[in-house]
Amino acid sequence: MDRILAAALAGSPRPVVLIDGGSGSGKSTLASAVVAAWPSRVSLVRLDDVYPGWDGLDAASEHVREHVLTGVRPRWRRWDWQADRPGEWHHLDPALPLVVEGCGSLSRANRERATLGVWLELDAAERKRRALARDGDLYEPYWDRWALQERWFAEREHPRELADVVLAGGFTGTAE
Repeated sequence: MDRILAAALAGSPRPVVLIDGGSGSGKSTLASAVVAAWPSRVSLVRLDDVYPGWDGLDAASEHVREHVLTGVRPRWRRWDWQADRPGEWHHLDPALPLVVEGCGSLSRANRERATLGVWLELDAAERKRRALARDGDLYEPYWDRWALQERWFAEREHPRELADVVLAGGFTGTAE
């Protein structure tokens, strides 16, 4: 985690860090650790709050490009999972460093606008075990559907190759 923070802070007046990887790889845990260790205030956008439903990986990736990483009025729109419709907009301070975490964040177009790309790599069986331990019965019926979108995204965008830092074995928040 220290090398990610050091790389993000090196030479950029407003660092932008994209943290990507498959479900259960530790993106949210890593993002929380990076934000907690940041020496100043930092904005955090979690794509779990943005995905427009279980088929929304590509839409959230585009949302990051069009709204979060824009130089003019950066913002993101929350998805209301209960009502199954868009929720309220959240404006971001364009002067603050930014961390965006979620599968789909590290696309080619998004990487062009970011300081640092991070990929978390973990085998599918362990990711599934971790994700279902975290979200249980809520996620299990959607695992295959979501995994297919992750695979299509990875085949099209090649986020691992776009990353400056690859964490093999995912991230658990210990000994990294």
